[in-house]
Amino acid sequence: MRNAHIGTYEDTPRDVVATGNDYPPHHVLPGHAHQRGQLLYASTGVLTVITAEGSWVVPPQRALWIPAGVIHEVHMAGPVSTRSAYVARAAAGAAGLPAHCQVIGVSPLLHALLLEAVDLPAFYALDGRDGRVMALLLDEIGRMPTLSLSAPLPRDPRLARLCRTLLDAPSLEVGIDTMAARAGMSRRSFTRLFREQTGMSFSAWRQQACLFTALTRLGSGATITEVALDLGYGSPSAFTAVFSRLLGAPPSRYLKSSTFDGER
Repeated sequence: MRNAHIGTYEDTPRDVVATGNDYPPHHVLPGHAHQRGQLLYASTGVLTVITAEGSWVVPPQRALWIPAGVIHEVHMAGPVSTRSAYVARAAAGAAGLPAHCQVIGVSPLLHALLLEAVDLPAFYALDGRDGRVMALLLDEIGRMPTLSLSAPLPRDPRLARLCRTLLDAPSLEVGIDTMAARAGMSRRSFTRLFREQTGMSFSAWRQQACLFTALTRLGSGATITEVALDLGYGSPSAFTAVFSRLLGAPPSRYLKSSTFDGER
């Protein structure tokens, strides 16, 4: 079902339904939720998903699992093509899919299954080939590795507000003392509360926030040098080293937009 609105299919009597959509640069899907869990796959382009719990960046050929009922907004960094699988609550639970948002890797098999799934009719035959494709799609989602591409938001309103501001314009130059002062807290209280509520240090969180901006800007066509200097890195090579350490590949390779062999 290409360029379809999922609301039409929320009550379809199938465990999994799929849609594909294309969006222009900087398009925003306002906050909304689904009755089903959603696997949101960025076939091409970079997108960012924001919920009350935090922010997730989804680079090309990765996906975000969004549990049923979670209100989320989606921001497209540039032109984005998505494929989404919507999974009924009971089926998601039986497959052991996460209870919280999580970015996952996408195997060539899952990629191919998602492309096939969007072309199936809404009322596909459960006991035929189409039903087996969807069953295998659900199995493959559960096998995918998770990726650390999230920036959780603290529950404390003061910290959450400051973190949202920093997510809008992250920089390595924003230090702990600055954040603590803005929150009206001592450095020690700030660092303790921040780790308690996010599960990570502020320095690690700030690095993730910078990485998110780097991914979205690089996906929109910015150069490595522009991104590195704007985020406060001393040089493009320093930025590339951090990027490679955290994501396992340099920016040019990680964001390479070429598709899998089956689509060429």
